[in-house]
Amino acid sequence: MHRSIAFPEVLRAFIDSSQWTFAKTMSEWPHEYIVREKVDKVLFEALVRHIRQYGFEGRFYQRVLIYFAEDGLLYWTMGAPIEETTIINRCKEEGSYENRLRNETLPNNNQKAEK
Repeated sequence: MHRSIAFPEVLRAFIDSSQWTFAKTMSEWPHEYIVREKVDKVLFEALVRHIRQYGFEGRFYQRVLIYFAEDGLLYWTMGAPIEETTIINRCKEEGSYENRLRNETLPNNNQKAEK
């Protein structure tokens, strides 16, 4: 099991004050995101660094990503270099690929291909 370091207060305040957008184009994978260009860029990069430094490896189908879990939510980026990262995502922990795979609740169009 991974051991993570909680978000520092400055990042917690940034997360709580940011306007998270629901990802309508991926309704089968409910999650929300923030975009670098719409938030404080310094805090955005600090959040990306925290996720990557204190997070853990997890899967999304064949892809391996770094996730960070806190307060029932998972945070992640798509793995681009920090200076090129434009989006930070989050979802409820129970909505993660690994939890849905374990609970056999993957979207129907992909479930058989993964077993």
